Amino acid sequence: MTQMTRRAVLGALATSPLWLKMAWAQTGSLKLSHQFPGGTLTEGDFRDRLARMFAAEVEKRTKGALKFNIYPGSSLMKTNAQFSAMRKGALDMSLVPLSYAGGEVPEVNIGLMPGLVTSYEQGYGWKNQEVGKELTKLLWDKGIVLVTWIWQAGGVASRVKPVVSPDDAKGMKIRGGSREMDLILKAAGAAVVSLPSNEIYAAMQTGAMDAALTSSTSLISFRLEEVSKALTTGRGTAYWFMFEPLMMSRAAYERLPKDQQAAIMAVGADLEKFALTAAKADDDQVAAVYQKAGAKVVDLDKAIVKKWQDIARTTAWKDYGERNENCAKLLKLAEKTL
Repeated sequence: MTQMTRRAVLGALATSPLWLKMAWAQTGSLKLSHQFPGGTLTEGDFRDRLARMFAAEVEKRTKGALKFNIYPGSSLMKTNAQFSAMRKGALDMSLVPLSYAGGEVPEVNIGLMPGLVTSYEQGYGWKNQEVGKELTKLLWDKGIVLVTWIWQAGGVASRVKPVVSPDDAKGMKIRGGSREMDLILKAAGAAVVSLPSNEIYAAMQTGAMDAALTSSTSLISFRLEEVSKALTTGRGTAYWFMFEPLMMSRAAYERLPKDQQAAIMAVGADLEKFALTAAKADDDQVAAVYQKAGAKVVDLDKAIVKKWQDIARTTAWKDYGERNENCAKLLKLAEKTL
């Protein structure tokens, strides 16, 4: 074989999908990014812990063939860039609120639709029902693989007064977290502020924002009790639950051999029990954290939840259902679970 021929063969191999897949599998290093404070396997924000548990168990099951680099606190890239980066194959994995991608893929706002999910049992039930299967397929078609289903109840931290009923929101500057949450807040008379949860502290500290809706875990991890005078918890019942899954780039997933794909999906499913237990624990813990800091703590009841739900039906649900055919279908399927 001449030198030119050898070069041609090597060049062809280097650019072939099979060769790229083999070469990538040998290195096997995946980047996992999230916006939450970093910790350890046993201490800290449960979402960071889940990411580390996932990485350790997958590495164990693949006998070291797959390893992970975890980047907490948006240290690899900006929070809102993660979903798009996964779709393009520029980021391997992320644990991120799905609704953050609503501007890019409007259908995903189903994951933070006020009043549509009112319990953990209902939310986790989606996975094996029509709505969950349809959402999983939609994300796959958009280049995203759902690995671990994670739902979190939400509460409201306020630097002014408790935000319990819709009347309480009037005249306040509040962060909702999605287009749909913003719609019900506007209908209640609030001015909405849009930013990711890791920027809430600074906005409340400066007075640029009066209150913020976010998960119980974020209410703790981002130390919002330091800038709050009141807390409305999500324990017992809530008018919004956030879908915040562990996801993977389809491009990265499809580069893997079948046994490694199976390990990722199996470990991801196994961790859902941990996620549920940890989220419920934080719903209780957040009340104690804020009470200790001197904040007034208030719980919701079913009558208050229904008031918010009634507003949601005529604003957020209506707006979402009219956005496109996929949104209308997902909403209809989700309503079947109520």
